[in-house]
Amino acid sequence: MTEPHDTTYRGPLAGIKVLDFSRILSGPYASMVLADLGAEIIKVEPIEKGDETRNFPPFKGGMSHYYIALNRCKKSIALDLKSPEGAQIARELAAQSDIVLENFRPGVMDRLGLGYDALKADNKGLIYCSITGFGKDSPHGDKPAFDIVAQALSGIMSVNCEPGQAPNKLGIPMGDMAGSIFSLFGLLAALHERNVTGQGRHVEIAMLDSLIALQGYLSQIYFVTGESPKPVGTQHPSIVPYGSFPTADGHVIVACLTERFWHNFARCLGRDDLIEDPRFALYEARLANRKELEPIIHERMTQDDTAYWLERLTEFDVPNAPILSIGDALSQEHVAAHGLIEEVSHPEIGTMKVVRGPIRFDGRGAGPASAPSLLGENTHEVLREALGYSEEKVDQLCRRSVIGGRTAVKDPL
Repeated sequence: MTEPHDTTYRGPLAGIKVLDFSRILSGPYASMVLADLGAEIIKVEPIEKGDETRNFPPFKGGMSHYYIALNRCKKSIALDLKSPEGAQIARELAAQSDIVLENFRPGVMDRLGLGYDALKADNKGLIYCSITGFGKDSPHGDKPAFDIVAQALSGIMSVNCEPGQAPNKLGIPMGDMAGSIFSLFGLLAALHERNVTGQGRHVEIAMLDSLIALQGYLSQIYFVTGESPKPVGTQHPSIVPYGSFPTADGHVIVACLTERFWHNFARCLGRDDLIEDPRFALYEARLANRKELEPIIHERMTQDDTAYWLERLTEFDVPNAPILSIGDALSQEHVAAHGLIEEVSHPEIGTMKVVRGPIRFDGRGAGPASAPSLLGENTHEVLREALGYSEEKVDQLCRRSVIGGRTAVKDPL
């Protein structure tokens, strides 16, 4: 079993400072991955309610499940960015940061005096990342964009259903996640470039662009055939057999991506004759005769239960899997073996479980995770230690509601 984390190794991004203005999901996920890799994250939140997700039920000790999922290992400071003094604090923090991350609509940060052009004047090596729904030069640029909007416009929803059923969104917020994931590629590439040139860069990511980039072979099906791919449910548009197959008491996943796996599967079914049957011998033939082949498979597999088939498919080296619930997925041996779940403790909220990032170094994850901060929990600390503000000045800013802190911020509930 691998170790869940290394208590002495922070990660390859140790020493990198990130000023994170992003909220909800597209952006916070990216900064959390940067934290997993060792970066220091200072999350800037509005004074009164903070990141909107702090108020999304259900809660653990007053902290939202949504916020917990995306904001571990970060410091939280509460600022009024619309006040001159709050914006000045943000500029001072940006001047000593390596990365600034934001996901407002185009133009918002510029109006606050916190856009890329304004901040790079004091920090030529600043890498500034903007995640938006559509990008500033899109005809949709000024429209609000949430995950489901990006999924709908990307075409992904049109194929995410069983044939003949209504289009459906993906079960995970892939539009938001894709924006975060591609922003990480851009940020890490820009960090590498800065090591060579000393110059920063404005990295721009649109959620819609990111989802279209993830379409993979679906786009090429359209380019090659001139027709949009049709929904096939758990099946594959060009590989047969592939997908969910019924058993006597449920379903199992079978994926025959190669001819070898198809031959193994036919033997597993006790139907060696299918291998030589001209209707099913090759990829193209099986695809053309899907309606003839699948009833044969269904008839055989429904004679035995799921446990039988999982054992037999594995015996015959056929790619297979049970279809697990979220709870069962988190409880499986693989998760424990990789140390993907960690229990963290917060002095006010108590203990909570979090899912660690998947990136490992030399067989281990980087340093241990920490619980998400309460709103404004680290404001006073950051201003004193990072900017050298006196305790008196911090208290004055707090009394004037320029900043928030544990004594100045209302409980989000």
